[in-house]
Amino acid sequence: MQKRILDILQNTQKVIIGKERVTKLLLTALLADGHVLLEDVPGTGKTRLAKALAASLGIEFGRIQFTPDMLPADITGLHIYDRESGKFVLNKGPVFTNILLADEINRATPRTQAGLLECMEERQVTIDGKTQKLEPPFFVVATENPVETAGTFPLPEAQMDRFLMKLSMGLPTREEEVQILDTYMAEDPLKKLTAVIDQETLERMQKEAMEVYVHPTVRGYLADLSAATRSSDQTVMGVSPRGTIALMRASRAWAYLEGRSFVTPDDVKAVAGPVMAHRVVLSYGQNRYADALRLIEEILNTVPAPTEDFSIA
Repeated sequence: MQKRILDILQNTQKVIIGKERVTKLLLTALLADGHVLLEDVPGTGKTRLAKALAASLGIEFGRIQFTPDMLPADITGLHIYDRESGKFVLNKGPVFTNILLADEINRATPRTQAGLLECMEERQVTIDGKTQKLEPPFFVVATENPVETAGTFPLPEAQMDRFLMKLSMGLPTREEEVQILDTYMAEDPLKKLTAVIDQETLERMQKEAMEVYVHPTVRGYLADLSAATRSSDQTVMGVSPRGTIALMRASRAWAYLEGRSFVTPDDVKAVAGPVMAHRVVLSYGQNRYADALRLIEEILNTVPAPTEDFSIA
């Protein structure tokens, strides 16, 4: 599978220049069957990254542009009366796809934001009392603009916890920006992007990633990291047990991408910031994500990492 993984990453990087780690973390979240929140200023490539990944995997892509007047039914769909058949038929919403880009999710009202919760957590949609399963894989990439906060509705802690990771694209270096200009000189490379794997292969990769072995001492290390966020005098709320499980799933997927059949402490450290920082609350009512990332880094440097042979059961 290593060649297929490399093909996906290289194919995506034809469109997204200089964001290898973000791309790899996004693929990690997909293999771990989680969801991602991308927060950054406009124009950094958040939408294009999601589109490039969907095109590389050969799966369906859907997009929702959130606005304050949007209703939950605009996401899930609704039943419409069909005169010919004399019955109500389901008009499916954009949530019925494989990769869903929820653009500027914080512009929607809390009621509409909550409309995504069942989809993200249960992989199902309930419309007029009838429940329908969402076909796997189902991967939500939600975006936020941290600059224009007027008229926005910050995601509550409970909903933030539904995202496996929170990532930031970041601005390119001068060399990367010149390379971007060179790449887009003739035409948009996204138009020529073709799939390098099919949906069946992706589902097999997800299954294999979740079979990666986690040694008992590594599990203890995961628990120690979460406990450290709860006992820190800098936090008012640390990582929950659901967050610890998310960290284990992400560590497994990262180890799988690295070509290993077992998780090491370095795998845990590689994903700890994106998985844990948005679950840590330093002070209510304030967005202090950068401070939370620094706290996670301090904890990683403080909590002793195990040194056993992690490949032995």
